[in-house]
Amino acid sequence: MKKLESTIKSEIQRLGKRESRDSSLPLRRKVRALELRLSSLSKNFANLDRLAKELIRREERKGLKLELTPEEVKALRITPNRIRNLRKKLGLSQRKLAILAGVSNNAVALWEKGNPKPSADNQAVLMAIQKWGKQDVQRILAQKAESKVKMKSERRVAKDRKLKPRGVKLIS
Repeated sequence: MKKLESTIKSEIQRLGKRESRDSSLPLRRKVRALELRLSSLSKNFANLDRLAKELIRREERKGLKLELTPEEVKALRITPNRIRNLRKKLGLSQRKLAILAGVSNNAVALWEKGNPKPSADNQAVLMAIQKWGKQDVQRILAQKAESKVKMKSERRVAKDRKLKPRGVKLIS
């Protein structure tokens, strides 16, 4: 009698497991599909965010270039001393001038050494900066710092969203 009871009990357990597995399999597939969709949407969002930031940077640089006519750009004579004097006249460090010009810190240091010279676009930006006063430069730097802080906080929020645990765990 005990053997029959244990056999029936094990058979009921086996059938219960099989039925629960069969009923949860479609749900697991749907959850996996949703996870993949979420992952692709997150990647797309990151790419779009990166492109938007790149467009904003380009627009900021275009704003600097608009203040110079093509004739002025052709007549430019940029020397390392002029770059250094411009920076000192405006009370800027190499890093701050690099931020204004939209280039790396190294680029400004190399321009001041004379090797290599700034490209035509960068020369135009430097001459546009030369037309500004100290207050204009400080205002623009403050705006750029604010936008940088804002972008960092947005990145942090996006990162926190990624790190939050999902409510559903897959059962293998």
